[in-house]
Amino acid sequence: MTSSNIQQILSEAALAPTGEIIKEEVVLTKEVSVDNLIFGMVELASYLYHLNTQANLLSLNLESPNSLSMSEFLKEQYKRHLCDFNLMAEKVRSMDYLLPMCEKGLMGAYKNFKNVKSYDSRDSLVTYVRNLEDCGFKAKDLYDTAKEVGAPDVEASMAAIIGNLFGAAGKIKATLR
Repeated sequence: MTSSNIQQILSEAALAPTGEIIKEEVVLTKEVSVDNLIFGMVELASYLYHLNTQANLLSLNLESPNSLSMSEFLKEQYKRHLCDFNLMAEKVRSMDYLLPMCEKGLMGAYKNFKNVKSYDSRDSLVTYVRNLEDCGFKAKDLYDTAKEVGAPDVEASMAAIIGNLFGAAGKIKATLR
């Protein structure tokens, strides 16, 4: 291979598009359908992934009188969120639908996530609890949709996730009181 060939290859590579951005607009209707159930499940998976990251960062950065025990609890939580995320993702795939292919797509699937805005431990944990409860209510809505669509396996998964989310929220609330 001569240097002119290498230059030609490199110049052609520089001109080539580095990647296509495909944006698919999803239109959500009020009707109960499998498509709406799947869209909600992808949103919930995104929410759980957000929670995983938030719990992980909180466990690392929390500074308070009970930070050691709370840090251990949050470590268990971020592992639990990742397991719940995988459960949702497997359910979506088992129904022959796809998840976003990259982190940007996954994180963008749920846009209303509340981010922690302070290093104050109480404020941070209150935001995390609100996210846990909001995610739990979203899972409850999906449980109802799964029931109407006739997806008992999704119902069972939602019930387990709902228990995990509200159980964790209750424990953190008890420590904040």
